[in-house]
Amino acid sequence: MENLGSLAVLLALCAAFYAAAASIIGRLKRKPFLIVSGERAVYCVWATLTLGVGILVFGLITGDFRFSYVAEHSNHTMPLLYKVAALWGGQEGSLLFWSWLLATYSVVVAFTNRRKHRDFMPYTLGVLMIVQTFFLTMNNFIAAPFNMLSLDGVITPVLDGNGLSPLLQYPAMAIHPPMLYLGYVGFAVPFAFAIGSLITRQPGDGWIHTTRRWTLVTWLFQSTGIMLGAAWAYHVLGWGGYWGWDPVENASLLPWLSGTAYLHSVMMQEKKGMMKVWNIVLVSATFFLCILGTFLTRSGIVQSVHAFARSEIGKYFVTFMAVGIAATAYLIIERLDYLKSESQLESVVSRESSFLFNNLILLASCFAVLWGTLFPVISEYTSGDKISLDANWYNRLMVPIGLFLLFLTGVGPLFAWRRTSADSLRRNFQWPGIASLALVGVLVAVGVRHVYALISLGFCMFVALTVIVEFYRGSRSIAAKNEMNFARALVELTHRNTRRYGGYLVHMGIVLMFVGFTGHAFNKDEVKEMNTGDSMRVGNYDLRMVTIDHGDTPNYSWDRATIAVSKDGASLGNLLPERRFYKASRQGTSEVGIRTRLNEDLYLNFGGMSDDNQRAVIQAYVFPLVTWIWLGTLVLIGGTLVCLVPSKVKMQYARTQVVGMTSKHATVEK
Repeated sequence: MENLGSLAVLLALCAAFYAAAASIIGRLKRKPFLIVSGERAVYCVWATLTLGVGILVFGLITGDFRFSYVAEHSNHTMPLLYKVAALWGGQEGSLLFWSWLLATYSVVVAFTNRRKHRDFMPYTLGVLMIVQTFFLTMNNFIAAPFNMLSLDGVITPVLDGNGLSPLLQYPAMAIHPPMLYLGYVGFAVPFAFAIGSLITRQPGDGWIHTTRRWTLVTWLFQSTGIMLGAAWAYHVLGWGGYWGWDPVENASLLPWLSGTAYLHSVMMQEKKGMMKVWNIVLVSATFFLCILGTFLTRSGIVQSVHAFARSEIGKYFVTFMAVGIAATAYLIIERLDYLKSESQLESVVSRESSFLFNNLILLASCFAVLWGTLFPVISEYTSGDKISLDANWYNRLMVPIGLFLLFLTGVGPLFAWRRTSADSLRRNFQWPGIASLALVGVLVAVGVRHVYALISLGFCMFVALTVIVEFYRGSRSIAAKNEMNFARALVELTHRNTRRYGGYLVHMGIVLMFVGFTGHAFNKDEVKEMNTGDSMRVGNYDLRMVTIDHGDTPNYSWDRATIAVSKDGASLGNLLPERRFYKASRQGTSEVGIRTRLNEDLYLNFGGMSDDNQRAVIQAYVFPLVTWIWLGTLVLIGGTLVCLVPSKVKMQYARTQVVGMTSKHATVEK
């Protein structure tokens, strides 16, 4: 089995190299049969990698401890779900999974475009296969997943393995890494389309529509992966936070920020023929930020609970990024004449300017996070001392940026294209603005004094009302014209322009998430060592220790506290925070007790036993509004899915399109 697995990955490398060469040379030499053979080689890459991944997963499930990877990341007592999840739980397996996902994306691209974009598809597949070749080189020669345990040259299995890290033995972690990888890997597709169009100087914007859709799909996966990671941190790590500005967390946020900027600025190119260079740079930057994130996770140069151990793999990623960025920059500079804008910004008070400001702020936030993430590496290289920037540094910088982005989320859709009249501004801003100021006044009257919290909730009210008004006005008009009820008119409105109204739903999801983020300003916490019968108070909650129990399973031993919760004299039931100690890996984890409500969470963590082993250390927190973050995530996902549904009515508009040095009239579908 091990030989077959190694052979499959090696054949995949050969097929990927051939696919890249055949596609590019076939296009340059105008050899259709060579191009077709390159496309078929893409399918071969996927087939051989699927075989290799299947063999490794089979070894993890059956406990084939001859494989060093299986011995390191699986054991007999782990549930089946976590045995499968061990595929991406280690360096070698996760890189193999990365390669398989890229091969899957490449097959989908090749199949869905087999009759479209024939002029630049060979280059698109060639770029994807070049990236594939790099990762398969890692799989074969640097981080091979099919190495065997041996003693004096003889394959010698161990009786049982170390098992998956206890922190990863949580249901969401069977979903979080694949979702994040689907985002990381998927951004290679719009990058490949962009490079293919640049090389061939595509005269139309057809590639833009394809690239935008692929970006939207991968952005959805990236968003879902990030929020699943936040939920995992909240429920598993025991400190009660959902985002700690950890370097690997930051690495996942970077391509999300640049991808978000691209999804906004690409509308400028579609409607006005503007920001072409900017869009190519954003697509390329997003891809290389994904490679950077993969590098940070696997090189070990940053310290993180999410990162793998330090390895020599980092230098190969640095070389790949350096060569790739240099080649991309050269191509963009060489094609600047093709990327000339067709229109100019006519007014500061316009939707174009709002998109421009949105992009600038998103890129500023991206640079700030990148600087904070790499600063420990830079400081160690320059001074010999590794200086890390704490969460307070990020919060001081990112909170104002986030609030400004939230404001732009509300005002951008209210501006008209080209320029906005004063009457339109008054009509669109008046009532949302008044309602927002009224909310801030009420909050101040009831005693809220946190400035950022007041600004955030005021902006949330403003953006939410602008979205609601847009849906209400459109639905009311359709209902009146077509004599249908409001609910049906609402669906009809959304279906007519799914991209626009799906985007509004995404904005509403962001608003709900900001409501949840704002709750952080009002957190409360207490820590106490408690024995049976002891009590403590946190916020408005009274907590009483009922029992402290101990137990054992084949996989782990546990200590569990039963804590009775009451509020204003009324009993709210029991919470059962638990501390686990996993035997194979000799690591401990927390199983927190949470009482979740829309207004706040009561969060209890079993921190361990006291020094005399008689009392439980209970960490109690009250987290206001956290549930709104998870609700906002669901709305964001739903809105993105709506954006992916084809609109019932295709909007057409005319603009001037520049091809090389020739200008011609074009009609573009939205």
